[in-house]
Amino acid sequence: MSFQTILFAVDDGVATLTLNRPAVMNALNSLMRAEITQALTTLDASARTVVMTGAGRAFCSGQDLTDAGAALDLESTLRDEYEPMLDAVTRCPVPVIAAVNGVAAGAGANLALAADVVIASESASFIQAFTRIGLIPDAGGTWIVPRAVGTARAMGMMLFAEPVSAAQAADWGLIWQALPDDAFAACVAARAQALAKGPTGAFLAIREALAASSGNDMTAQLALEARLQGQAGRSADFAEGVAAFLQKRPPVFTGR
Repeated sequence: MSFQTILFAVDDGVATLTLNRPAVMNALNSLMRAEITQALTTLDASARTVVMTGAGRAFCSGQDLTDAGAALDLESTLRDEYEPMLDAVTRCPVPVIAAVNGVAAGAGANLALAADVVIASESASFIQAFTRIGLIPDAGGTWIVPRAVGTARAMGMMLFAEPVSAAQAADWGLIWQALPDDAFAACVAARAQALAKGPTGAFLAIREALAASSGNDMTAQLALEARLQGQAGRSADFAEGVAAFLQKRPPVFTGR
């Protein structure tokens, strides 16, 4: 596939999706949203995980305010473009890592936070910047952020629109890990390889179970766990995992 606003390549099971508008800090325009959606919904079978990152000094600065100018219809844009893009991330058929290499602001922050795992460099930051231009957080932010950090911290982030450092985000539980800049790329690569060589079906079942947990009571969650575990127990990866354990060797998972 050929893209204009993103770079996309698959190598050794890892699909790397790079937001590639560095001159505008990878701001999201209509074409970029469409290309992210297309890339994630047409993954080659060789891809076992996705790493989403940004070119240059930013991950993503959010909505490109020059895109359609004053004629930008925010309501329809969110429904017609952001929702499919975010669905492509949260329903991706393989785990998604957001490798946040720099500032992630507005919709760019919430695009990152929609990933299964967020790893950030220590120089990165997360900004719910919407009130700076008289808007409310969107792109899933009002759903994702309070569930991660609680209402008090989410409200402060959104009202004051102040940067939250990667280290603070990790301390709060907003992201998985903040890393020194000089260790960032190597760690992301290692994490991506671990997922690419892992039991993909089990990873996706974990995603499903955690997404459902906040709306389920214990009885419903136990029933969901039983169903998902039944599926996992019928997989080739489970058979391989047990065989490897008994033979005292590393498992070789195939994602089936």
